[in-house]
Formats: sequence, structure tokens, C-alpha cells
Amino acid sequence: MIKPNFMEKLLEGVEVEWKALGEVAELYGGLSGKNKEDFDNGNALYISYKNIFDNIEINFDKLESVKVSDSENQHEVKYGDILFTGSSETAEEAGMSSSVTTKFEDKVYLNSFSFGVRFNDNILIIPQFSKYLFRSHFMRTEIAKTASGVTRFNISKARFKKLLIPIPPIKVQEEIVRILDAFTELTAELTVELTARKKQYDYYRDKLLTFDDGEVEWKTLGEIIIKAYSGATPLANNTEYYNNGSIPWLRTQEVRFVDIYETDMKITESALIKTAVKWVPENCVIIAISGATAGRSAINKIPLTTNQHCLCLEINAEKANYRYVFHWVSSQYEYIKNLGQGARGDLNAGIIKSLKIPLPPLPEQERIASMLDKFDALTSSITEGLPREIELRQKQYEYYRNMLLSFPKSEVEA
Repeated sequence: MIKPNFMEKLLEGVEVEWKALGEVAELYGGLSGKNKEDFDNGNALYISYKNIFDNIEINFDKLESVKVSDSENQHEVKYGDILFTGSSETAEEAGMSSSVTTKFEDKVYLNSFSFGVRFNDNILIIPQFSKYLFRSHFMRTEIAKTASGVTRFNISKARFKKLLIPIPPIKVQEEIVRILDAFTELTAELTVELTARKKQYDYYRDKLLTFDDGEVEWKTLGEIIIKAYSGATPLANNTEYYNNGSIPWLRTQEVRFVDIYETDMKITESALIKTAVKWVPENCVIIAISGATAGRSAINKIPLTTNQHCLCLEINAEKANYRYVFHWVSSQYEYIKNLGQGARGDLNAGIIKSLKIPLPPLPEQERIASMLDKFDALTSSITEGLPREIELRQKQYEYYRNMLLSFPKSEVEA
């Protein structure tokens, strides 16, 4: 257990410097001048938006390819850089960071929807420390303040450069990294166990959804729907659309292969009347079509509205069982995600509706859907303790991360 006076002992009376980011680092942009064809069979590697969004340190096993000629003047990523997503659907999720903690030899570039930060040579911040620093609660709060927008929130580089960051002594950084690494390693071990159990479920799901040639009819999703609903976003700067709202409004971050009975946010009748927001009937198959969440699916068990990054499919009950469609779409997540276009991997209604789905007779669809529902419930019941333990460890880690990174400021800096 870390005692309350731990930070005082760790600092040993040393005052932590706080500097504006623009004073101690330079910012650089991602790839420029690229089109869709440049991302087919590329000759160079680049770091995707999703790689940054999902990881506090870049996963070098998941780099993607892009065509870059020797004559191009593109910024290269280097060891020690911190990479940030340039925008998101909400201010709170804009500017997510990921540090480059792996040393590498190949030329690696950055996607066009993100930007990099490189500390000056005389600034000593170790990459393993920066990966925790820029994901801490106080830094995320300050980064969110640099974002603005309506339907999408973009980071203002001018405001971003004014962010104050702490620069503790190297030995302090190393000790904080040692403590936080211990928390993350334990959580990682529990996550591996949970992943193994989920893979077992995926195996049985895939067997049930695999058919021999000629055994079933194949149709596109567009052929088995009554209607496809595209979402919309009320004006974010119009508070009357949100204050005391009662209409469920779904965002893509809530689309997580689950049944949805509630949404995190609500909008008002005024938003429904004055904007393009539409009611979506219950039991639609919802697919996220934008950025880091693209390809994830869910079923709404209540009528609701959605933001513009959701596509909602109302399934024709005479042609397909909606739960069967949901399970099939969920099983195709990796394939669907890889159909995304551009550096951010966005999908669209045309791509989704053209997907082909195997359709056994309706009674068989219902049988398969019922079995998969039971498998899913059984898996959730078996692993109930693990998700709870992982959540507990994650909260514990976040508590100590925020406490360990809450350095005192002098009155002048404050």
C-alpha cells in the first residue's frame, strides 16, 4: 500500500518543474497528400488512428502499410514520441495519447488524423513515463479543454501547446513507472484468462455459423432489411438539446456487442424536432461505422436515437431473425472493420448493406440464435468473477496513477 506521504518521500524536497508543452517540444503532423489507393499494398509502415486510441503505448505488431516515395517530405515517427488522435466524437475522447516505447529501425509514419509530439533534446522524459502521464485524469481533463467542434471535436494545436506538463527527476519517473507497470501486468494476466474463455465461445459460434457450399442461401444485408437508419448529431453547442433530455441517444462508444437497454446520454424533444435526429425502432442491428469503433455491433432493446456514426438495420422478420443477423455480424467484426476506408477506417451504409450473409431457413436461424444467446449468457456467467476483478484492478491502477502523477505546482505556475 502506498502511504499518503509517499510522493513527498519520492521527491525528497525536489520541486517539480511545470512547462508549457510548446516550450519543451515540437508538434508534427501525420501523412499528407494520400488517397485511398496509397493504402493498398504500401511499401512503408504507418501507425493508425485506432492503434493510438486503443493503446497507451504503440503496438508495433499492428502497424499498417502505405505507399511513400523517396521524394515525399513526410514526418517520420521516432522512439520517445507521443502520438495523439486529432479528433473524436466527443471532446472527452479527443487527443487520446500513445507513447512510442519500442526502439525500431524501419521508417514509420503517422496517420493523417493524428499528430506527434517530440520533446527537445534537453528535456528528460522517458517514454514509459509519458505513456502514463498523458493518460492521467488531470492531463486528459486539460487536453479535452483544447478540443472544440459541433459534430466532431478537433484539437486546437495553439491551445494544445499551452498545456502545462510536469517534468520530475528521472529517478522519480522510473519509480512511478515501476509501480504502475506492476498494476498493468496483473490486469494483463487476468485479461489473458478472460480472453481465452471468450475465444472458446467464439469457436462454437463460428462452427454454428459456418455452412457448406449449397447448404444455405446467401443474401446481402440490404436485401433482408426493411429500412436502414443513419444517425445524426444535435448541435453540441446548443445546450437546450441536451439539458434535461429524456430521449435515449446512442453514441458509438456504447456499441459493444451487447443488448442496449439504456444510453449514457439523452436529448430533448427540441433536438428531435429541429435536427435530423430520427427515432430508431427497437430490435435493430446497430453497427458502428466510424473510426476506432468501426465494425462493432449491438441490438437496441428500446426505441432510441443515435449519433451520425451509427448505422441501424431494421431486419425484415419474414426474411431473417434479427438475433441471428446480430450474431453473424458480430462474428464478422474483424472482416467488417478491415473494409474501412481512408486512414481512419470509416465504413458507410453502402459497404454494410452489400455484406453477404448465409441464411438457413427461419426455424434454423432461430435455433442457432437461441443457442448462441445461451452460450453468450453461459460465458458471461462463467467469467463473471474475472471481469469484476479486472474492473477492480483497473480502478485501483487508475487511482494510483492519478495520485502518483499529481505533482505540486508552485503559486506562479498555478
